Amino acid sequence: MLFEKIKSEVLAHNSYMIGAGGEAVVIDPRRDCQVYTNIAESKGMRITKIFETHKNEDYVIGSRDLARPTGAEILHGAREDFGFGTDVREGETFRIGPLELEVLETPGHTVESISLLFRDRGVSDDPLMIFTGDALFAGDVGRTDLAGESKRREMSELLYASLHEKILPLPDGVIVCPAHGAGSVCGGNISDREYTTIGFEKATNRLLSMSEEEFVEYKVNEKIYEPPYFEMMRRLNREGPPLLYNLPHLTAYPAEDLHPLLNGKAQIVDIRSPTSFAGGHIPGTLNIWRNGLPIYMGYYLNYEDPIILVDDFNLDLDHVIRHFVRLGYDNITGYLAGGFSAWFKEGEEIARTGTWSPADLAEHLDDPSIYILDVRKIGHREEEGYIEGSHHIYVGHLEEHLAEVPRDKRIVVHCDAGFKGSIGASILQKHGFSHVINLLGGTIGWKAANYPLIKDEEEPLYAAPAM
Repeated sequence: MLFEKIKSEVLAHNSYMIGAGGEAVVIDPRRDCQVYTNIAESKGMRITKIFETHKNEDYVIGSRDLARPTGAEILHGAREDFGFGTDVREGETFRIGPLELEVLETPGHTVESISLLFRDRGVSDDPLMIFTGDALFAGDVGRTDLAGESKRREMSELLYASLHEKILPLPDGVIVCPAHGAGSVCGGNISDREYTTIGFEKATNRLLSMSEEEFVEYKVNEKIYEPPYFEMMRRLNREGPPLLYNLPHLTAYPAEDLHPLLNGKAQIVDIRSPTSFAGGHIPGTLNIWRNGLPIYMGYYLNYEDPIILVDDFNLDLDHVIRHFVRLGYDNITGYLAGGFSAWFKEGEEIARTGTWSPADLAEHLDDPSIYILDVRKIGHREEEGYIEGSHHIYVGHLEEHLAEVPRDKRIVVHCDAGFKGSIGASILQKHGFSHVINLLGGTIGWKAANYPLIKDEEEPLYAAPAM
């Protein structure tokens, strides 16, 4: 029997392959899908079926791209009007040799969500695994706000019923295989566990021990940020995303060719570390460190204007490209040839952001010319505490709230460690704020240096994702 879990790092997306008797099934494939055909070929198997547990919001689904070279049938829930594939309904079963997948309709995260109950009939009639999509995670359950506020209570009630009527009655030993792991924005606070079981979740997942009324109220009041790109993902994944065929070819732009692009509509993203960006960067560029791209690019980049990357040495850009295409950014077009050094070797203008240590900030806490801007998620601020005198705007919403930030003060931006702080600093600088400082170490460094964080006495009513 074949069983493979394929992880898309940072995005925290899990897809799966199972197979036997020369056939294989893929569940929730990603868009750059050659990994699945490579596995199938190495095992002497043919991919015959592709399941989408739901239409997904945080990445472009890969079923159409995978069906093109394999001829596999695409199967998905029947409660959404998809522009492709075949509907499946409660109780339908599909055989792959001795293996069997049974469809359970488990709405709540989305209305068409399904789970797939897996049995190895050649060994036992008892269920072995369940592929839960975004209904149940390790330590968490799916978010219920994506259908809109007006339907949030209804979707929360549906999810409670799906969990308690379809999933939790399964034997305790059944292995749970969710579509996301820790760090995903599709849950509130997913645990960092590779595998879990029905019994372990019933014993440890506090959301599963709530009454229906408690659960629904919790989910109705849960606050989780929704990146703007989710709307594009919903549309693409419902209608059928464009076929990828190959990863985009990037043009190497000499430094002198960037000027007309900077003055035009090009979106130039510096993917270096916060310290490199602070030391010198191309004026007006956005800084998102490499591993932060899947999480934060969807807040700032559009799908029309060309995207150009700036790095130090342009190493492994193929991996970076995958971050973009998994979120549908096929408009990624090029990079700065020779890296950032090619820019300063031409004597071009260089911008900088300031950097402070926790000790530097501590010395200026009473300075009225300082404005401390906390760009962490609100849940982190409420649960972990905050620096005295700081003001909060989440980094993903900073561009919408620039009018709240004073232009006549030095802005000290901070997050947990300094990475999101650098995003915030680059946004402020891009919009004309001239005195911007990133607190390196953020609240982690602040606590390590034994400076206090203020924590309000009232506990928050919700959990926010730890990203």
